[in-house]
Amino acid sequence: MIGDATPSLYLDLEAREDREKLNSAALFLNAYADRLVILDEIHRAPEIFQTLRGLIDEGRRARRRTGRFLILGSAAIDLLRQSGETLAGRIAYVDMGPFDVLEVVHGRHDQDRLWVRGGFPDSYLAEDDAESLARRKDFIRTYLERDVPQFGPRIPAETLDRLWTMLAHNQGALLNASRLAASLSVSAPTVTRYIDLLVDLLLVRRLQPFHGNLGKRLVKSPKVFIRDSGLLHALLGIADYNGLSGHPVVGSSWEGFVIENLLAAAPDNSRASFYRTAAGAEIDLVLEIPTQGIWAIEIKRGLTARPERGFHLACEDVRPARQFIVTGGQDRYPIFPGLEAVSLHALASELAAL
Repeated sequence: MIGDATPSLYLDLEAREDREKLNSAALFLNAYADRLVILDEIHRAPEIFQTLRGLIDEGRRARRRTGRFLILGSAAIDLLRQSGETLAGRIAYVDMGPFDVLEVVHGRHDQDRLWVRGGFPDSYLAEDDAESLARRKDFIRTYLERDVPQFGPRIPAETLDRLWTMLAHNQGALLNASRLAASLSVSAPTVTRYIDLLVDLLLVRRLQPFHGNLGKRLVKSPKVFIRDSGLLHALLGIADYNGLSGHPVVGSSWEGFVIENLLAAAPDNSRASFYRTAAGAEIDLVLEIPTQGIWAIEIKRGLTARPERGFHLACEDVRPARQFIVTGGQDRYPIFPGLEAVSLHALASELAAL
């Protein structure tokens, strides 16, 4: 809101009646120059950016510099590029991720609930696990059939659904586009293009390998993760904690969950990667943090921490400033000099405080 007493104006551009109000956008929006105007689902009306530029510049001349428009919508690279070009110098981006451990977790039960259900509000806050799973399945179907076609070239929903599910089964694995392409009866470049779209929509993360001049034979393929653990479990038909605990994906699901929460808490401009050599040296997450150096993070689902030999070998190569093992427990304690076992919540809190 602008001022304490001035109400905002909300327009849902999914609704035809609200889109029709913008047929003469400049005339309509000028009538609300003293209000914050919230434009939700902006990807439904991308043509409005040019009008917004004129209104913002006009407002600047009248000393109304900031806070006139709040633009909400799904991530679409073409849209962001268009808005960035049209509103360069007039717009600030805020990445609104799902719930994370620092927002909703007050104990082990909350953390497990967030892990199983994921961070989308309707899923996390559902009455029970069955309702949560149903909401996530509805989201996946709606996204495939309605939303994805708005963001790029026409992609068969069935093909993208199969790819998304295959990526879920291979959570945290090295990307092998040729193998995925053979299973889908498409080309490897086509698979890469489809994954690019899922990455652009913030549904999939490609975690790149660490590249340093270390004289080692490093793995060159990225790891691929479904970013929201709740969507991962919905794609695999996992309904609750009991089902997840006995599923083969449980370890890689926990790894992806930890990575997403730590990256949500990490300072801006931090660089994330993983380290792996042909000889078996490996670090699950390498964080290069401005002014802090490199943090090496191993991820274990158990309550106790026992680093693998490959982690020690990798740390000898990378020489991190700090080393951690994130466990599924709540305790924090030293393992060796320079190496600590720590809970996810505690390490996320430490990153957020930097």
